[in-house]
Amino acid sequence: MSERVWPVRVTVVPYALLAFLTAVTVLVRRTDPRAMLVDLVLCAAAALWMLLMFTLRPARRERFGPMVVFITGFVLIMAVLVVRDSWFGFLTPAGYFYAFVLLPWPSRLAGVAAVALVAGTAQAYDIPKTDAFGLLAYVAVLGVNVVGMCLAAWLGWRSDVLSRQRQEAVDALTETNRRLEVTMAENAVLHDQLVTQAREAGVHDERHRMAREIHDTLAQGLTGIVTQLQAAEHAADWRRHVQAAVGLARESLTEARRSVDALRPQPLQAATLSEAIADVVRRWSALHGIDVQLATTGTPRVMTPEAEAGLLRATQEALANVAKYAQATRVGVTLSYMEKEVALDVRDDGIGFDPSRRTASNGGGFGLVAMRQRIEALNGTLAIESEPGSGTAISASVPMTAAGAPA
Repeated sequence: MSERVWPVRVTVVPYALLAFLTAVTVLVRRTDPRAMLVDLVLCAAAALWMLLMFTLRPARRERFGPMVVFITGFVLIMAVLVVRDSWFGFLTPAGYFYAFVLLPWPSRLAGVAAVALVAGTAQAYDIPKTDAFGLLAYVAVLGVNVVGMCLAAWLGWRSDVLSRQRQEAVDALTETNRRLEVTMAENAVLHDQLVTQAREAGVHDERHRMAREIHDTLAQGLTGIVTQLQAAEHAADWRRHVQAAVGLARESLTEARRSVDALRPQPLQAATLSEAIADVVRRWSALHGIDVQLATTGTPRVMTPEAEAGLLRATQEALANVAKYAQATRVGVTLSYMEKEVALDVRDDGIGFDPSRRTASNGGGFGLVAMRQRIEALNGTLAIESEPGSGTAISASVPMTAAGAPA
């Protein structure tokens, strides 16, 4: 911390005033050596007091006790000088300087009042004090000096308080602005992080979407094509199987293009969900030669495109699993519009499996995982019931909050 820079009015001006008044005393008192000697001794005492108590003791300048002693002694010496010679009233500005600078509020009032009494005494030096009128005039001069200087001290203190409050407000505002800048910088960094995370999440979601779409379109279509070509190898009517494979290839290509463009599945482009599922079931039954019983219950609802696509894809995946694994002879598909949800049930009488052991990592394929992700993304549920030798039942349900309002 740097040393305080003290004003010239308390370090130099008092000595200058005292030197000037000493010279005046020598000129005025030259005809009275004894009186001059007393005055010079008092001036020397005042100089030594300032030197020893203030000038040479900078460490004491901001301590209340030593400064009270210093100013009290200085005022007493000054009072003796004023009583002897009125011109020493010109030394009182030094007393005011010391009181204003060295004494804190409210002690400053007492110091200023004491100096004002000395100044008033010097100003009323020539007023006769032998009668009531003279004493009243003397008291009036003292009162004017004390009240005026105390009022000046209060105004100065009040100005200091207001200035300090303004500075504190400026400092607080500066600190607030600094914190705001820091917060804005942190928010900018956080915004960049959130944008990056959102971008990464979008990429992740898009990868999952494409994976599901590829499985629901290309993978299922290619599986059907392979099945038809394998059947053509051993069938007398091989042209029918080849034509079916070509048709599947074209449908898969169309679905792949629509998946890239994030459009609705082709069967839903110009049909309701029940009609689209009926078309999928009809073509699947004709392709695989397996009887499918389709039923729709309840009042059809207007559904969101995402909900319709989810249930349609669930139908396609469930039927694809029947063709690939179940070895079934009969399949039942039910679309149920209920009060609070829309449900899809696909049942078969095939060989069944153990759901707890069928996962993507042990050969269960991506289909059931993708089906579950798609349905749960709609706040729906997917249930799979099966056991070896007892067929399989897959139930997918979507809440009406995701499905929409009644048609």
